[in-house]
Amino acid sequence: MSVRLFALISGIVYLLVGILGFIPIFVAAPVTAPDLAVEAGYGYLLGIFPINVLHNIVHLAVGFWGVLSYRSFSGSRNYSRGLAIFYGLLAIMGFFPILQTTFGLIPIFGHDIWLHALTAIIAAYFGFVAKPRPSTAQEPEGSTVGGRDRY
Repeated sequence: MSVRLFALISGIVYLLVGILGFIPIFVAAPVTAPDLAVEAGYGYLLGIFPINVLHNIVHLAVGFWGVLSYRSFSGSRNYSRGLAIFYGLLAIMGFFPILQTTFGLIPIFGHDIWLHALTAIIAAYFGFVAKPRPSTAQEPEGSTVGGRDRY
C-alpha cells in the first residue's frame, strides 16, 4: 500500500467513525465511566470505544485531513507522521488516570488505548519508513505534474 493510499483509506475510516459517533444506534450509554465536563454524546461506540461529541469532531477532523492529504505524497507522508505522533501521545495518555479524559473533555481510556496505539504504529510506518513507489523514486522531491506530486 502506498503512503497516499494509506492517507485516503485512514481518512475515510476516520470520517465514517466520526459520523457513526453521532448516530445513537451505534452508541451505548456508559454504565460506569469517568465523569466528563462535556457529556454530550458520551457513550461507547459499537459498545466498546468511549466517545463523546468532541471525540467525534476530532475523528471528523482527522478524516478530512487524511482525505485532503491524499492529493500529494508529501502531504500524505506529513499526515501519517502527524497521525503517528498524535495517536501515540493519546495512547500513552490513556494509561494515566488523570489524563484518561483529556482533562475532562474527551474520553481516551479502555479500548481506545490499544486502538490509538495500533493507529500510531501503522501511521509511523507510512510516515517514517515507507518510501515512494520504485517507479517514481527517481523523481525529485518537489516535482509535480498538473499541480500534484508525481508520487
